[in-house]
Amino acid sequence: MHSTEENLQVLHEDNHIIVINKRAGDIVQGDKTGDKPLSDVVKEYIKRKYNKPGNVFLGTVHRLDRPTSGIVIYARTSKALERLNKMLRDKTIKKTYWAVVQQQPKKAADTLTHYLKKNPKNNKSAAYTKEVAGSKKAILHYKTLKTLENYSLLEVDLETGRHHQIRVQLATIGAIIKGDLKYGAKRSNKDGSIHLHARKIELTHPVSKELIKITAPTPSDPVWDACL
Repeated sequence: MHSTEENLQVLHEDNHIIVINKRAGDIVQGDKTGDKPLSDVVKEYIKRKYNKPGNVFLGTVHRLDRPTSGIVIYARTSKALERLNKMLRDKTIKKTYWAVVQQQPKKAADTLTHYLKKNPKNNKSAAYTKEVAGSKKAILHYKTLKTLENYSLLEVDLETGRHHQIRVQLATIGAIIKGDLKYGAKRSNKDGSIHLHARKIELTHPVSKELIKITAPTPSDPVWDACL
């Protein structure tokens, strides 16, 4: 299921940034599993395509959870990386996610505010309604795009980027993401994915300053296909 150079889906590429549609199961950058990260695949792709000798610079701008699919931005120059990092801190990169959930939330659209606390031992976050020691404020906005037979498709806009934020906040209101065993789904997806997809991104290019809008095609499976 993981990306190789052959099945790498490049959504946008220029001298300063490269935007990939990550497959579920790929890790954005190396971790303790020792599995080959997507960043290595992208480096190989750049090296071969542009016939670059030596080490290829590639900066990881943000992460996506391993079972999540969709848009990942990498920086191809240190200048772009620095500026993109600042844009993330200043919250000027607009990210929109799609989530397929098992239970239609009570409200068709809403803003959720919780305080999330990460537990590194089980790599999970817990959501609280009030601030607790070590918690961080998390805000997202969602709206229902489509109601399917057994699921609902939600569009989610993040105001903050916390650990497992969408997964835990939606689960807290009973809208558990399809396949997300960690946050209460009854069944896993066969391929280990969850139905959470980084669908759209809007940003000002870090160098050319033009507005870039990118949409990532959803993975191909019967449930995602029914959402389109």
